[in-house]
Amino acid sequence: MRFYILRHGETALNAKRVMQGRLDEPLDEKGAELAAITGRAMKGIKFERCISSPLKRASQTAKIILRESGNGIGVEYDERLLEIDFGELEGKSLSDMGEAGRLFFSDPFSCPRFPRGESVSDVCRRTQSLLRELIDEDDGKTYLLSTHGCAARAIVNFLFPDPDDFWRGHAPYNCSFTVVDAEKGRAVITELDRVYYDKSLIVDHYKESNQ
Repeated sequence: MRFYILRHGETALNAKRVMQGRLDEPLDEKGAELAAITGRAMKGIKFERCISSPLKRASQTAKIILRESGNGIGVEYDERLLEIDFGELEGKSLSDMGEAGRLFFSDPFSCPRFPRGESVSDVCRRTQSLLRELIDEDDGKTYLLSTHGCAARAIVNFLFPDPDDFWRGHAPYNCSFTVVDAEKGRAVITELDRVYYDKSLIVDHYKESNQ
């Protein structure tokens, strides 16, 4: 089995360094273009099943990539792929989140659960329940899983030898993939943050918060 775990393309709120969480923001023009470039570069990869977060930015990215890569399959939806719920801090800019925003990037497992929202540990449990379920099914298929920045890190956190290092230096880039290969119930990360576009186009909107 192979899983291509995708972070969605850019949105206008990404560019403003706003923590979107469950806000249902669509892709901006740049985000849609990057998804199309990525899809065209992935021609030859045969996806047999696609599961996406229900939020627009994730589902739009998945549909564009499937279309441009020549895969005619439909998109399924699973709420376990939703982004972290920032609760009362939803839609805040990083500068307005104060200590919570700093901890979220510098020491996420020590960051308390967001008021009326989730913690990073909550997201790990939620997302990993889906990936573990699929690994246990062991159907031999190639999957596209379309999700979000925190969720993309959380879903594979248990596969790292040092899971306390949650962000691995930065948030996943827009339209980047983490690739997981699995066989007989065992899984391994074979690529981290793979991009199928020119690396000069990479933008880390949260770089200042990760330093």
